[in-house]
Amino acid sequence: MKFQIKINSFKTLDEVSDYWSTADYIELLSLFGFPDAESSDEDSLRELLMMAITDFEPNEAAAIVLEYKLSDDLNKGQIEQISNDMLLDKIAEEYPEINLHGTLFHINQLLYKAFNGKFPNTKASQFECTITPLGKDEDIELTKEVTLKLLSEGLSDSNLIKRLFGDKMTGATPFPEAEDILWDLTSNDGQNFKILTSEYWLSEDDLIAEEFEGNYEKPEETDED
Repeated sequence: MKFQIKINSFKTLDEVSDYWSTADYIELLSLFGFPDAESSDEDSLRELLMMAITDFEPNEAAAIVLEYKLSDDLNKGQIEQISNDMLLDKIAEEYPEINLHGTLFHINQLLYKAFNGKFPNTKASQFECTITPLGKDEDIELTKEVTLKLLSEGLSDSNLIKRLFGDKMTGATPFPEAEDILWDLTSNDGQNFKILTSEYWLSEDDLIAEEFEGNYEKPEETDED
């Protein structure tokens, strides 16, 4: 199944502005010892949180935010370890469980900005593209897996995704890791898409063409006895 892909725009971000909600700010302010945050002006909540965070040591602040966001995924020992490692390494890129990379990025960048660069700076890639089927019978849902495979022809051979998952980026081999590599995939019309991922996985330099054809092969169905 062939598709035409056109990259319409590309941004490198050091934060995603709408990731943290008002409810997040209020809850985090409470965890950092700021009383009655819900009565504060909504526009000032982020600034208040930044000030509250810096009343703590960087690793202590990291542990609080990690506990808030990832207590269902990490135990206390892991949280303590990561809260210290985050000051030295890009954990949002290096942690072995890639399903946590997106959340770790958002946590890291909140702390990076609060502590004026004491944490390593990590980046996200956000780009918009148009994906158009080239055959009249190309009726397929453009999931994260399908979309990432279609992007393969427009990526450099040095791209990390292609180097680590080359066998899954082409052909009919299932590619479940795509769900975690692409953090967000949205479309209002099924043709124009906005994609969010880590610069670690896909940078602007990885794109070798603004317009190209992509191919997707459906996994073969197996008969069950």
